[in-house]
Amino acid sequence: MAEYLLARPVRLSLDTAAARSGLHPELIRRFVALSLVDGTTDARGRMWLAPSAVATLARIQRLRAGLSLNYAAIGLVLDLLDRIDVLEAQVRSHRRWT
Repeated sequence: MAEYLLARPVRLSLDTAAARSGLHPELIRRFVALSLVDGTTDARGRMWLAPSAVATLARIQRLRAGLSLNYAAIGLVLDLLDRIDVLEAQVRSHRRWT
């Protein structure tokens, strides 16, 4: 079955994400290369990020500045925080049905 997009997906250019997060675009590229933030490139080689990447970039900044974590540790902490969010959502959903 064919799938068609009805609207262009919302995404931010690398420069827009950099301006909103206060980070240098090359640092954001490094974060994408380290899989700390999801980013895609188009046919022209331009990088695009989801609007939610700005919150992730802020979280990375807080972890780096507040806890002095290296980037490998930040990746682990981000994964754990995502898992906690999923588990909390499951608990809330379970409580609604019981």
